Amino acid sequence: MRSVVEGPLAPLRERNGKNLASLGPSTAFGGPPPREISGRIKVDFARSSHPGVQAQLDRLARLGPGADILGLERIRALLARIANPEAALPPVFHVAGTNGKGSTCAFLRAGIEAAGHTVHVYTSPHLVRFNERIRLAGRLIDDDALATLLSEVLDAADGLTISFFEATTAAAFLAFARTPADACVIEVGLGGRLDATNAIPASLVGGIAQLGLDHQQFLGGTIEEVAVEKAGIARQGVPLLTQLYARRAADRVRDIAREAGATWLPRGGAWDAIANNDRLLYRDAQGEIALPLPRLPGNHQAMNAGLALAMLRHQDRIDLPPASLRALTGWAEWPARLQRLAPGPLAALLPEGAQLWLDGAHNPAAARSIAAWLDSGALGSSVVHLVMGILANKDLPGILRPFGGSGAMIHAVPVPGHAHHAPEAIAAEARKLGLSALPSENVETALAAIARLSSGKPPAVLIMGSLYLAGEVLSANGQAPE
Repeated sequence: MRSVVEGPLAPLRERNGKNLASLGPSTAFGGPPPREISGRIKVDFARSSHPGVQAQLDRLARLGPGADILGLERIRALLARIANPEAALPPVFHVAGTNGKGSTCAFLRAGIEAAGHTVHVYTSPHLVRFNERIRLAGRLIDDDALATLLSEVLDAADGLTISFFEATTAAAFLAFARTPADACVIEVGLGGRLDATNAIPASLVGGIAQLGLDHQQFLGGTIEEVAVEKAGIARQGVPLLTQLYARRAADRVRDIAREAGATWLPRGGAWDAIANNDRLLYRDAQGEIALPLPRLPGNHQAMNAGLALAMLRHQDRIDLPPASLRALTGWAEWPARLQRLAPGPLAALLPEGAQLWLDGAHNPAAARSIAAWLDSGALGSSVVHLVMGILANKDLPGILRPFGGSGAMIHAVPVPGHAHHAPEAIAAEARKLGLSALPSENVETALAAIARLSSGKPPAVLIMGSLYLAGEVLSANGQAPE
């Protein structure tokens, strides 16, 4: 496997000729000031086979505004009505980022649990069952408890116009405050500054994973604007650990952190990590650690693991012996992130010996990570087929561009239940890049077409483009997350 960063583990990284750790104070932000976010994002929704849960989800659909609205006023009003459970959470690890924040949460959970501690986890979206969003002391919340919590939150919300995500965030905080645990890992839903999870009064440590352009209509059309929104999770006196960013984005994170009174600790300065051959090499002021590379595939996962390790080592509330930190990369699981699918109904549609993979990559930065993984030879000499379903509000050319010249064949599919780029449009855009492409009615027909096209060596198939599509695939193959 190629290294993520060439060369030895240097004390500090250089970017644009200047050391990020030595950047001096800025007299002004530069660029546009932080924006207030207005408008609405797509409706989030869920279905459940449990009648009690479904009754509350239906109730929420009737009470909500029909879309999620960014802002903290409504969530704070709702939390006040249920006795502010956010003030009674176990120590919080708060994680933002465009890509990689969910994986970083998985690595955090793995490291904490390997030390024998219990941890609550709140992530989004779910893939198959809503319960995946709320993990109580290591276990997914059960249906009866979820139905009761949602009912309590919605009773309290009478007269408020709350969104799906605001209600479910309140339910998660209520569950976390009432169930003993040693730590709490919370993933930002969208952005950071005005995300409902940012209603927490304090965190133990904050982290920001990879930055990229996504949800531009709400987070801004430049990386600098995105950086401002993500850095909004910074808190007074709390370490804020981040990946290594381009200079202008790094400047914005630094300035936001300084204004909040947070301690900004970017990769390449106070801590560093690289993947070198089969090891993840990490160092900070406490010393160096060499870990096995994550079992989650892809070079980008090594950097997500590095961020989680840095967050764990820059806090002093949770005791974590060295052995637990070394288990971090091996214990972590995160569905639909370069996940090799098991034998099942979908896998059975392909020839014997074929590889079937799944990833929720849905923006250009994530697509570049997938393309780099393919380019590394991870799938051997197999002919590669990409089954793609892409939501209508996503950057179609940007997602396809990293695969130009790869030799992969594109099979375009719809995303059931969501506004999406038409398969014919995806195929046409792919052909502009010199890629062979075919539209299909659904994933099953795409896999059947791949089987017909395959002769000789079994193919390698990666389904990607949307986490909603990933959820449909896991359900159809009988692999709901547990």
